Amino acid sequence: MDRIAVLVVDDEESVRTFLSELLGSAGYQVRCASSGAQALEMLAGGSFDAVLLDVVMPEMSGLEVLRRYRGQGGNAPVVVLSGLTGADDAVRAMKMGASDYLSKPLGNDELQDALARALGTRAPERQPVVQGVAPRPVVDTGADARVLISTSPSMRRARALVERIANENVPVLLLGESGTGKEVIAREIHARSQRRGRPFIKVNCAALPGELLESELFGHERGAFTGATAEKPGKFELADQGTIFLDEIGEMAIRLQAKLLQVLQDEEFFRVGGKKSVRVDSRVVVATNRDLEKEIALGNFREDLYYRLNVVAIRLPPLRERREDVMPLTDHFLKKYGRQYISGVNELPTEVLQAFADYDWPGNVRELENMVRRLCVLKDPTLVLDELHGEGRAPASAPSLPTAYAGDDSVYGGRGMEEPVRAPPASSVQVLEMPSRNVAGATALSHMQPHAPTPVVHEPLNSVIPAPRYVNPFDVPQPPPPPPPTGELSLKDIGKRAAMLAEREAILAMLQRTAWNKRRAAGKLRISYKALLYKIKECGIIDPRASAEL
Repeated sequence: MDRIAVLVVDDEESVRTFLSELLGSAGYQVRCASSGAQALEMLAGGSFDAVLLDVVMPEMSGLEVLRRYRGQGGNAPVVVLSGLTGADDAVRAMKMGASDYLSKPLGNDELQDALARALGTRAPERQPVVQGVAPRPVVDTGADARVLISTSPSMRRARALVERIANENVPVLLLGESGTGKEVIAREIHARSQRRGRPFIKVNCAALPGELLESELFGHERGAFTGATAEKPGKFELADQGTIFLDEIGEMAIRLQAKLLQVLQDEEFFRVGGKKSVRVDSRVVVATNRDLEKEIALGNFREDLYYRLNVVAIRLPPLRERREDVMPLTDHFLKKYGRQYISGVNELPTEVLQAFADYDWPGNVRELENMVRRLCVLKDPTLVLDELHGEGRAPASAPSLPTAYAGDDSVYGGRGMEEPVRAPPASSVQVLEMPSRNVAGATALSHMQPHAPTPVVHEPLNSVIPAPRYVNPFDVPQPPPPPPPTGELSLKDIGKRAAMLAEREAILAMLQRTAWNKRRAAGKLRISYKALLYKIKECGIIDPRASAEL
């Protein structure tokens, strides 16, 4: 029998490589396209049984690829892949004929389950699980792979608690800052339980809007809503006899919290549009970096659900509170990425190790991993040292962040925002005027002249004189933020708007600081480049360089 052909469409090479290796080892024949145009050309010239399609791509988006493919009569099932910023696009993609939706980062089980649903009986069989023998673990070679490495007493206590409750069929609540390893602990619980031979399903509750999250968790019947052309089982059904991990549970809408409470109490639920209850036996593990008791006081989280989930709570300490783990983790990540990017390097320079030991790692283990990976890619320790020394150490106790900054790991990584840019004294600034344009559109270079220099003021020797600073000529006034919705606002709506305004000010300050270098600003904000573009559009921020070209 010929192997099933799958086309992977993604503009990121690392994602294509990861999916190729993952699906290839599962028995699929995989081909890749790095752009929408290349994907359409390959779909027109070849026969594919399924398509994995990224939504956010340059030049031609995944939605446009899907629209053209369906318009040309293509009928292969299309599984949409999207990160945090693609939730709304994913809803549109489902209405345009996509068969399923997966949020990044992808897990092996959820990817194969999605393909199995799309392909039906044509999907390759999984390796059988031998009774009494633990299955061979799948090695995740992607950037999201994690292992639990720790020598600190606090993490040893957490791991001891994991061993005690692994086989107990009770919910587990994981608490801790972003990047501390909550998913690692969740997978450890599953791997040490009697359910280890069954699926481990992860759902990021912050990555999907409420309507799509309900369908994702509980499934839907055919015709339940526009675009529901077939019956679809939910994540709870797929995790039957296994473990379902609900990350960022604090982001779940109140209405869905009530339905989740029903599942925990009765072990049954109704699909969207369904009339018959579905019974499941799924171990529930949830995680959050929010203070749920405060969320209860604000009316954002159900108190009864909190007590139902809080049977066993495991709090993971931040990396700054377990500094003895920094060096073992550094060695592990150096071995992991050293084989991929460099050869013959077994240890880092002494000055880098010392900087790592002195740094407070506000982004926790995830930030440390990304820093080691950057070292392996750039092969220049001075760049990392400059960044660590330039940012300085974080405060001993990380400040509590507004809700908008304490959400998904892939957005801010639990990190505080930098101080907004403050204008220096007028006497230390030399301002350049923007070039004017004549009627024909030609630039009048003669107008690009600096103002007359400010007279030098002699200060006492012991005073601090600000260094001359260049003012970015593109720093033009921004339009006011979007107006609030009309009518009476609930406390939750007021909080959301306050969070949006806070995000807008923080993003504007960082864009001005980086001279509107969006990639650099995204790195400073600990947010992906695509997520920053989405936030800029959502907050109504206008790039002054684009307006200057008009």
